[in-house]
Amino acid sequence: MELIFSFCVGILTSCGVYLILRGSTFSVVVGLTLLSYGVNLFLFSSGGLAVNSAPILGQNENITDPLPQALVLTAIVIGFAMTAFAVILAIRARGDLGNDHVDGNQPDLPDRNREGN
Repeated sequence: MELIFSFCVGILTSCGVYLILRGSTFSVVVGLTLLSYGVNLFLFSSGGLAVNSAPILGQNENITDPLPQALVLTAIVIGFAMTAFAVILAIRARGDLGNDHVDGNQPDLPDRNREGN
């Protein structure tokens, strides 16, 4: 189970970092969201991955740490607010600048008609 969790955390984090480094604001927003999901899984797994364990003393023989669960719930709320703010910022930048590129300038793409194709 730990191997699956670590694999998922690694995939989400690497995909999130890749998308953050892209040029369009939509990719940055999706990358931030994936990165926050990876961090949430990491925080959740830091409490110990135990099957059929209660976070309350006296309910079961095996207990799990309830602090990472509370941290993940808080991180979900903060991540949702951050995503909403980033989307509003992207919409405002798109309206003001007229494009979806992060630095406000369209990348210079080669014109295929000039090359004779």
